[in-house]
Amino acid sequence: MTVERMTLAPGLDISRVLTGLWQIADLERSRTPLDPVRTGTAMAPYVAAGFTTFDLADHYGSAEDIVGAFRISHPESASARFFTKWVPKPGPVTRDDVRTAVDRALLRMKASRIDLLQFHAWNYADPSWLDALFHLDELRRDGLIGHLGLTNFDTAHLRIAVASGIPILTNQVCFSLLDQRAAGRMTTYCREHGVHLLAYGTVAGGWLSAKWLDKDEPDWERTGTWSQMKYGRFLRAAGGWPALQRLLTVLDCIARRLGVSVTNVATRYILEQPAVAGIIIGARLGEADHITDNARLFEFSLTDADRDELQTVLATLTPIPGDPGDEYRKPPFLTASGDLSHHLDDVPSPYRTEPGTQGKTLCLSGTTWESAAGFSRAVRIGDRILISGTTATHGSRHIGGDDPAAQTHFAIDKLEGALQSLGGRLDQTVRTRIYVRNLLDWESVARAHGERFGAIRPANTLVRADLVGDDNLVEIEAEAVVPAA
Repeated sequence: MTVERMTLAPGLDISRVLTGLWQIADLERSRTPLDPVRTGTAMAPYVAAGFTTFDLADHYGSAEDIVGAFRISHPESASARFFTKWVPKPGPVTRDDVRTAVDRALLRMKASRIDLLQFHAWNYADPSWLDALFHLDELRRDGLIGHLGLTNFDTAHLRIAVASGIPILTNQVCFSLLDQRAAGRMTTYCREHGVHLLAYGTVAGGWLSAKWLDKDEPDWERTGTWSQMKYGRFLRAAGGWPALQRLLTVLDCIARRLGVSVTNVATRYILEQPAVAGIIIGARLGEADHITDNARLFEFSLTDADRDELQTVLATLTPIPGDPGDEYRKPPFLTASGDLSHHLDDVPSPYRTEPGTQGKTLCLSGTTWESAAGFSRAVRIGDRILISGTTATHGSRHIGGDDPAAQTHFAIDKLEGALQSLGGRLDQTVRTRIYVRNLLDWESVARAHGERFGAIRPANTLVRADLVGDDNLVEIEAEAVVPAA
């Protein structure tokens, strides 16, 4: 048996099945940390079998400490690669905050450099997420980080980061037979721009297993692990227990034909998708391993007939709404708790507000032009919010490069940030006006507007105009009506 490998970048070679350590947090739900030395020892058989790449995070319990113990006590760890994540709370992010987080990860992992640092942002309407990425890129250039990745980013914001010059190597997203969101715009963009997908959730928390075939629907209030609770929500969103049984029946037929497991077929299908560099399969270190079963993934390939059968049954499922990562940012929250209560205490306003004259509330984004020219980013008076013409700038930075769609998305983020700061939501927008520098850009700008406002359908006007600032390709203003609670 040979584990398939892929080179993501010069010097960064990975096993195409990554061992995920998110279940460390589940094992420590009693708040009793695992013994890092003993648990780290359970990683050695994975490396010996060729599964040399591990995925972890700052919030996966003591996973980074366990990796550190493994690195110290096991010489074979030198051939392994460790990808971690940084998931800061929403709000302002300083250069010192970023350095502190990276230093903490290096200390816990007993490393001098992080192979791949994957970043998660909670609120795109707050431009602090870009501050964090720019600071991380400085540390990459300083040698503390090998490569930068994202986790749970949608296509629009992956596009903003890449177009702004941040070298994004990977995006880790949920991708399974139950959740095909990543197969659309995300895959297209990644293939065009050389970004690799790392897919998690490929076995849907264990629901894509023969053990559930022809079984009664479980009591959803009493399911065990966090993964089962989380992916149980995906399962119900995709059509519920009958939909799962249809899918498992097809998977079982293919698995029997190939002499492998149902889980093998489900994961191999995702591994063969365009732009997918690797899939992440969780491990309960010290309790059980799936090394032998995972190794079977590299002993077969799906045939065209297999894929056609799967496509036929997938067409009977209800598509998971939105783009990858939406489950963490907007309803329906497909998380273990069904909301963000076990992730966040609150989400601060992106921008400062202050009282104005005649009952107005002003929103100020802090640009020098607001004070120099005497205007606010937005003004609320009664139930109306009016937002000034907004371009893709943040502080002294120009965001989105020469990509008009990326600029449009970031300008809309700023509109949304102003609305949030004044007590509104993007879906309460009733009017947008778009000004483009180059008329040839109108379609890409309009399509980006459609991605964000397609379900809202505000009144809209798009015209060509000579914009202030040579780098600005698009400017947007908006109005919203926010009824009193």
